[in-house]
Amino acid sequence: MAKGAHVSETPATKFLREQRVDFSEHPYEYVEHGGTAVSAKSLGVDEHNVVKTLVMENERAEPMIVLMHGDRSVSTKNLARQIGTKSVAPCKPEVAQRHSGYFVGGTSAFGTRKKMPVYVEKTVLDLDRIYINGGRRGYLVGIEPAELMRVLPATSVEVALEE
Repeated sequence: MAKGAHVSETPATKFLREQRVDFSEHPYEYVEHGGTAVSAKSLGVDEHNVVKTLVMENERAEPMIVLMHGDRSVSTKNLARQIGTKSVAPCKPEVAQRHSGYFVGGTSAFGTRKKMPVYVEKTVLDLDRIYINGGRRGYLVGIEPAELMRVLPATSVEVALEE
C-alpha cells in the first residue's frame, strides 16, 4: 500500500467525513489471515486498541456488527443472551460481504451497504484511541471511541473472551 498520509476514499471514510469525525489514516501491508496482530505490529500500537469488525447473524439470519478488541474473541452465547436472541454466529464471508459491502479483512462498521445493529465491547469505549478498519484491507483509521457512539447506532455489551 502507498506510504503517503492519505489513502483513496472508501464508503467508510466518506461516512466519517460526512459525520465530521476527526480520524487519522493508517495504511499497512495487509497479510492474508494475519488479523489484528499484524496490523497492530505494523502500526506500533497495542493489539488491544485495534478493534476488529465482525459481521454476525442471529438464528433468523438477521445480520449485526460486533466490534471487539483485537486480542479478544466474542462469546456468542453471552452476546445472544445480552441482545435477547436464541443464537449468534459469524456470517460466512460471502454473506458478510453482501451485507456490509466490504471484503472480509477490510470490513468497516462505517458506511455499510445495509443498516445493521452495532454491538461494541464495553471496554473498547474506555480506550483513549482505537484503530478500526477504514473500508479496505490494509487500512485502519484512528478515532476516539466516543465517536463510535456518536455516529453509529451502537449498543455496548460485555462479551469479550481472552484469546
